[in-house]
Parts: sequence; C-alpha cells; structure tokens
Amino acid sequence: MHGPPTPFAERVLETVERIPRGKVMSYSDVAEFLGAGGGRAVGRVMSEWGSDVAWWRVVRADGSPARGHEAEALLRLRRERTPLHTGGGRVDMTSARWDGR
Repeated sequence: MHGPPTPFAERVLETVERIPRGKVMSYSDVAEFLGAGGGRAVGRVMSEWGSDVAWWRVVRADGSPARGHEAEALLRLRRERTPLHTGGGRVDMTSARWDGR
C-alpha cells in the first residue's frame, strides 16, 4: 500500500485526468506541461498512484503503451478511437498528442 500522493503526484494525476478521450501525452509531455519533474518522475507517479486515472492515455515518447500493460492499454485506446500507427501497436503521436489546452 502506498502513502498519500505527494503534491507533485497530485498535479500529475490531475493533468492525466484532463487528457481527452482519443488523445495522449507522453510521460515527458506531462512533466513539461507541469514545468516540474521529468518523464521518469511522472512514470513513478503513474506506477504508484495512476490506477484510478486514465493511465492508458500516458504513453512513451514513441507512442508505445506502458510496459506490462500493453494489451489493456491498446484495447482502451482503440475503444476511444485514438489514432494508432499501422499495425496498431503504437499511438500516432503526431495525431493523438494533447498539448494540455
């Protein structure tokens, strides 16, 4: 069991909750949007506290879903009609990236 989220973690989780259906942000996009931390710090937050937010909308910079959760993430992304590359294993970041606005 994890303790309560840190203030940074709360900001990450709030940002992730704002990502619209069919859009994604990379871990580093979230950090850049917040002006704090980095992609790895966002990844740590997501691994500890991200299960109650739309975690599948946060992907690696190349559009790949979180390791160990690929099948579930891709299923959810397809349901939301998130643009994927041919073959369907990665998000098309050019079309699907959300800038936070």
